[in-house]
Amino acid sequence: MEWVTVRFLGGPADGTARELPAGPGGGPPRRWILSSGTEGPPDLPGVDHLYELRPQQDGDGCWTMAFVRSDPVGMTE
Repeated sequence: MEWVTVRFLGGPADGTARELPAGPGGGPPRRWILSSGTEGPPDLPGVDHLYELRPQQDGDGCWTMAFVRSDPVGMTE
């Protein structure tokens, strides 16, 4: 499996760079969900953070995923 470097813009992962699996065209997935998990107390459910791919790579070859919204775990599609 090939990997590509993605930088997250906005939201809780702002400024974070990480490796994501490359799709058939060699770019990252169009959408990515970062989950805070459900390890907390039952009355405080985890949160999913939705990011969408910006259409072009940066000059350093890194892709950018922009923050869209946060939802309770399992509600983001």
